Amino acid sequence: MLPLELYDSLEPAWCPGCGNFPMLKAFKQALAELNLRPEEILLVSGIGQSSKFPHYLKCHTFNGIHGRSLPVATGVRLANPNLKVVITTGDGDQYGEGGNHLLAAFRRNPDITLVVHNNQVYALTKGQASPTSDQGFKSPIQPEGVPYPPLHALALAVAQDCSWVGRGFAGMPEHLKELYKQAISHRGFALLEVLQPCVSFNKVNTYQWYQARVYLVEEEPDYAPENELWAYQKAKEWGDRIPIGVLFKKPRPVLEEAFPALAAGPMAVWPLERPVAELLKDFY
Repeated sequence: MLPLELYDSLEPAWCPGCGNFPMLKAFKQALAELNLRPEEILLVSGIGQSSKFPHYLKCHTFNGIHGRSLPVATGVRLANPNLKVVITTGDGDQYGEGGNHLLAAFRRNPDITLVVHNNQVYALTKGQASPTSDQGFKSPIQPEGVPYPPLHALALAVAQDCSWVGRGFAGMPEHLKELYKQAISHRGFALLEVLQPCVSFNKVNTYQWYQARVYLVEEEPDYAPENELWAYQKAKEWGDRIPIGVLFKKPRPVLEEAFPALAAGPMAVWPLERPVAELLKDFY
């Protein structure tokens, strides 16, 4: 196991009590136990409090624009399959602006891990309702409450044969660490949603609210993550009981296998036949 200090970077600037703090610690522990060194990891992010995550971790990073982290990560993975590529994004960033890219990733099955911090608000922009906000949730621009039900992104993932689907809770960091390890080690597209309380702008879905509802799905007597119907029903379950753990697993060929040229090794280290300056002249 590698030392946790190996991944230390800038001091986090999240609000005190933010669910991102235990998520960051659990992520470092997962990397250390997987013996993944900083130079072997690329963290891609978009826009939001969740997307500050790479700033506070020593590794390769790429900050993209709002909702566009998946195409960047997919391109990087194709160019350099030697890197472990992990996306860290939020429910607004990924399920809102990035929804179309998410559907494409389900189909393509690139060997990357997508971690969605779900705090059920747009926290960076001061608490507007997000795609996962519960019906009736009130915010500064929805003072009468959200009039429609939330998006069940994990159910959509199961319906589209996402090859690994899981959910964790920031208030259970040891369990979350194990989910991180499974998602990162999985061959194929892994979607891990983490219930991450926002202590500043979501006074409804608090740590206490989640602790009264979450349960470990692996401990259920009918646990069957290979069963699509069972997984879909669990992914839709929300309210008085909320399942956390691995919800669905379906091995599939990965996107990289569709490109025979990659058998020659990572494109990132291929020799250039023409200097970059000459290549750019073609665009003048």
